[in-house]
Amino acid sequence: MARAAAVTPGTPSPQQPPTVADNRSGAVLSRLQLMVTRKLDGLLQGDYAGLLPGPGSEAGESREYRPGDDVRRMDWPVTARTTTAHVRRTVADRELETWLAVDLSASLDFGSGRWLKRDVAIAAAAAITHLTVRGGNRIGAVVGSGGERPAAPRGRRAAPEPSGPGRLVRLPARSGRKEAQGMLRAIAGTPVQPGRGDLGVLIDMLNRPPRRRGVAVVVSDFLAPPAQWARPLRKLRVRHDVLAIEVVDPRELELPDVGVLPVVDPETGELHEVQTADPSLRHRYAAAAAAQRAEISAAMRAAGAAHLRLRTDRDWLLDMVRFVAAQRHARTRGTTR
Repeated sequence: MARAAAVTPGTPSPQQPPTVADNRSGAVLSRLQLMVTRKLDGLLQGDYAGLLPGPGSEAGESREYRPGDDVRRMDWPVTARTTTAHVRRTVADRELETWLAVDLSASLDFGSGRWLKRDVAIAAAAAITHLTVRGGNRIGAVVGSGGERPAAPRGRRAAPEPSGPGRLVRLPARSGRKEAQGMLRAIAGTPVQPGRGDLGVLIDMLNRPPRRRGVAVVVSDFLAPPAQWARPLRKLRVRHDVLAIEVVDPRELELPDVGVLPVVDPETGELHEVQTADPSLRHRYAAAAAAQRAEISAAMRAAGAAHLRLRTDRDWLLDMVRFVAAQRHARTRGTTR
C-alpha cells in the first residue's frame, strides 16, 4: 500500500541539500560535511560506544589486588572464591567502531517533498559519519540496492558482490576523514537496482563476522514487513547500540485531493490510477499508513533500537539535532527511548 509512489517526484529546494545521485557527488558531500560540522559537531563530547555518554571503559580480566589500586574496582566474586583480594581490570574505549547499513532499494528513489528519500538516507549517513570519524574512530558500511536474493557476505574485506538484479556491497571499516569521504562517495554512487531487496539480510550482514561492541546504524524506509527485519535487528542489539533511521515521504502517510493520481510501485513497476477525490479512500489510506508506521515503531521498540524518523518535507538536520538532544536528556534523567 504505502510502497506506491507518485510518478513525478518533487524537486529539491535550492535552500536544502541538493540531490546526491548525480555526477557532482563529491561537491555535494563536501557541502553536507560543512552543514553537519556547523550544526551537529560539538553535540557529542568525546568518543563513546553510542550516541550518548556512557561508561568510559569495559570490564576486562581480574588480577590480584596491589597497594594503591582503586578499591572501587574490587572483584568481590573472585575475591570470595579465591580468598585473595582481586580487582577487575578495565579496557578503555579508545576507539569507537561504527557500522552503517544503508538501504538504497528502489522504494527510496522517490520523493514528493523537498528532496528524494534516497537523498535523505545518504545525508543521514553523512551526518553519522562526520559525527563519529575522529580520534581514530573507524566507520564502515554495507549498502543494499535491491534484488530478490542477495548473496551471503564473504568477509570483512570482500569486494562488491553481485546478486541478480540487485547487490550488497560491504565497505570495510577504516579510520580517517579521507577514508570516510571515500566511503560516502561509494554509497552516493550506488546505482538503484530493480526488484525488492531483503532488508533482513542487509541488517544481518552487520552481525557477521562478530565484532567488538560499537554502534550500528540502519538507514531505510523500513517498508519491508517487520517479520523480515525485526529478528536481525534484535540480534544486532544484543552486542551493539542500534539506531534505526526511518526515512518517510508525506505521500506515504496520506494522499492529497488531486483527482485521478497515477502511482507506481518503484520496486515492481506496477502502475495504478487512484481516485484521490474520494474522501473515504483517502481516509482508509491514511489509517492503513498509520497502522503500518505503528507496527514499524513497535518492532523497533521491541528490538531495543533507538528510532529516528526523517521526512523528505522537513529539515532532516534539525530533526537529528532534536533527536540527539532528547536522547541526552533522557539518559541524564535515567530513562532511554
